[in-house]
Amino acid sequence: MTSSDNRVDASTLQRSALLVATLTSFMGPFMISSVNVALPAIQEDLQMDAVQLSWIATAYLLAVAIGLVPSGKIADIHGRKKVFATGLAIYTLGSGAAIMADSAVFLISTRVFQGIGAAMFVTTGMAILTSIFPGRERGQAIGIYVAAVYIGLSVGPFAGGLLTQYFGWRSIFIVMLPLGLLSLTLTLYFLRGEWRGEADQRLDILGSIFYIAAIFCLVYGATLLPQMPGVLLVFTGTFLLILFIRQQLRTPYPVFDIKLFTTNKAFTFSSLAALLNYSATFAVTFLLSLYLQYIKAMPPQTAGTVLMAQPVMMALLSPYAGRLSDRIEPRFIATCGMLVTVIGVSFFALLHPDTNLLLIIANLILLGTGFALFSSPNMSAIMGAVNREDYGLASGAVATMRLLGQMFSMALATVVLSLTVGKQTINPDNYELFLDCLQLVFAISALLCLAGVYFSWFRGSLHNRSTN
Repeated sequence: MTSSDNRVDASTLQRSALLVATLTSFMGPFMISSVNVALPAIQEDLQMDAVQLSWIATAYLLAVAIGLVPSGKIADIHGRKKVFATGLAIYTLGSGAAIMADSAVFLISTRVFQGIGAAMFVTTGMAILTSIFPGRERGQAIGIYVAAVYIGLSVGPFAGGLLTQYFGWRSIFIVMLPLGLLSLTLTLYFLRGEWRGEADQRLDILGSIFYIAAIFCLVYGATLLPQMPGVLLVFTGTFLLILFIRQQLRTPYPVFDIKLFTTNKAFTFSSLAALLNYSATFAVTFLLSLYLQYIKAMPPQTAGTVLMAQPVMMALLSPYAGRLSDRIEPRFIATCGMLVTVIGVSFFALLHPDTNLLLIIANLILLGTGFALFSSPNMSAIMGAVNREDYGLASGAVATMRLLGQMFSMALATVVLSLTVGKQTINPDNYELFLDCLQLVFAISALLCLAGVYFSWFRGSLHNRSTN
């Protein structure tokens, strides 16, 4: 249900919404990819061990995943603009606090704060765009929104390396302050109106508690494996997840309507393919950033430039892959992309100290190509598998699968780092152990991606479905 100020011209409202949504969709990926390049500098400044270092990314993703589903429901009840603006304010405050971090615990805490804010504007940004733009214009708006994500991923490693090398790692968080304040100002003064979901909705408090507790136990427990507390937390998280699913099936006001997963094979298999793809690929930038700076002795700026190869290919090819999936069955293109990704990740499992840099760049280009061929057609398949009234749910499901995959990828890297390098800084004495860790993570990731090929191929045909 949509209401807006009639005095505001519709085109002005659309431009304002698109500008704000584009800025926020840029900010998150930019921050993630730029901070990855700054990790060695952060480790040296704050004296963090390898496991703590991985938590800089993991804590942010965990907070986003925990907040994503409840925030979306709260926004449907109380207003998407309110939640969007509140999230921007929290994210900007978290960035400001990170500038003053003087310990590992303090910095990781600010990343949690940032993640909560990001969850609030990520889950509402796309919903606001969908509410404002009519169907005939919505695809182009979403295309610009998605392009901003890839631009953030592309610019982040280079800009993060440049900022870290010449101004220190804290400058990355300083840059977020004007971006966050600009987005918040535009939202409050130019984005007139409010948007909600269906009337008379209620927040399922019990379901939200089950969801938050389950995600926390699973992710934090994974970082403690194979120790007994980690095993207990994983089992607890699995049990809570089962309780959450049962609660959502029974309540008249579910936080996350999971019935679509049980009744729509194309939607379910496409979502699982996305989960496995992100699980296999997200830690690539994190691990390669460490590899290039520690093993290859590259300065942050050079390492960031090398890492740009993958997201640049994603930004260039994703729009073309999306258009191609309108003419060719999406599962054909997405499965080809997944197979290319399997090859790229498998190559990185063979990395050693003398691996030629040109081969690494070429493989990053290959990975970017594979991810582009997979992501846009797979998104098209997910949205094409549901009816119009389920677009919001489908969009939220994609975001949830993406974040769960990203978290699993980082948790996998964290667990293997803990088992191999342990609670010590990465230094020449344990470079061999670090390489063992890197090779093992990429080998497991290749197997996950191979499993994703199955779900991508057997999702079924979409072009013979009736148009929504």
